[in-house]
Amino acid sequence: MHDLLEQLSEDERVRLKPTQHPVWTEPMLARLTKKRFSGPDWLFERKLDGERALAFHHDNEVRLLSRNRKDLNGSYPELIDALGRQPCTDFVADGEIVAFVGHLTSFARLQGRMQTRDPQAARASGIAVFFYLFDLPYLAGYDLCGLSLRRRKALLRQAITFQDPIRFTAHRNRHGEAFLRDACAKGWEGLIAKLASGPYRHERSSDWLKLKCSRGQELVIGGFTAPKGSREGFGALLLGYYDDGKLRYAGKVGTGFDDEFLAEMRGRLDHLARSRSAFAEEVHEAGVTFVEPELVAEIAFTEWTAAGRLRHPRFLGLRRDKAAHDVTREMPEN
Repeated sequence: MHDLLEQLSEDERVRLKPTQHPVWTEPMLARLTKKRFSGPDWLFERKLDGERALAFHHDNEVRLLSRNRKDLNGSYPELIDALGRQPCTDFVADGEIVAFVGHLTSFARLQGRMQTRDPQAARASGIAVFFYLFDLPYLAGYDLCGLSLRRRKALLRQAITFQDPIRFTAHRNRHGEAFLRDACAKGWEGLIAKLASGPYRHERSSDWLKLKCSRGQELVIGGFTAPKGSREGFGALLLGYYDDGKLRYAGKVGTGFDDEFLAEMRGRLDHLARSRSAFAEEVHEAGVTFVEPELVAEIAFTEWTAAGRLRHPRFLGLRRDKAAHDVTREMPEN
């Protein structure tokens, strides 16, 4: 792998940092934007609807960690096997784990893998998963974060053998607006625009921008309502986000659940029940049970109302890759 680094220019070699294989590295995160743009300085990738993960391969050990550092090895054993077969044995790669329904990535389908830590159960689930890699923060004793994104992606393509279930995240140059129109027409979630010359920053940065076809974000579950009629489990989930340390109420979601989830989720919610609301505002809903704000849900919706509530929300699934206290309201950049 050192042969790959020898192709770097003198200026690029100065940006390399000799270092031991990292135990952990904070992932780079994108900011939401309303912008629709094109330009030679940007790369445009498909926004995949899955679970963000970092792969650490050192000698004979492979670790797959979520963006909040949870161990994912038990959930995706076939990915561990595929990463372990890589000829390169000293790298950290960044990517997204996905499952498909037809040609579209489905976070709801991926739930069947995210909610298990048993490798045997994961293999027997019948849910095929793929790991789309899009960045390479570390390779063969060097921190690559100071290199440009374009160079890191070139090294990624050369260092990793891409064969299912490991896939390379392709990108387009320049024509972001046309690509986004095409993406939305295909039913994709959107695009990620990335500054081609940018370094890998261990934080949320405007060097990476989310261009969404529809609205959606993570929200904290702070309670639930009682089921009505023939429905079992619960009626709706009460949702919120943190603002200046306070859990703000964002409304409730009552669609997107199947019967199996309603029953299983009710057990988890009962275990988290608390006597008082964790929301900063008073919640005017009937038959409410409040819970400890520990679980995070992925929610699709049409817009925020003037009162700060979700309009037409729909539950997509639970997230385990983001801590509840890190959930804030996503405000798009102009």
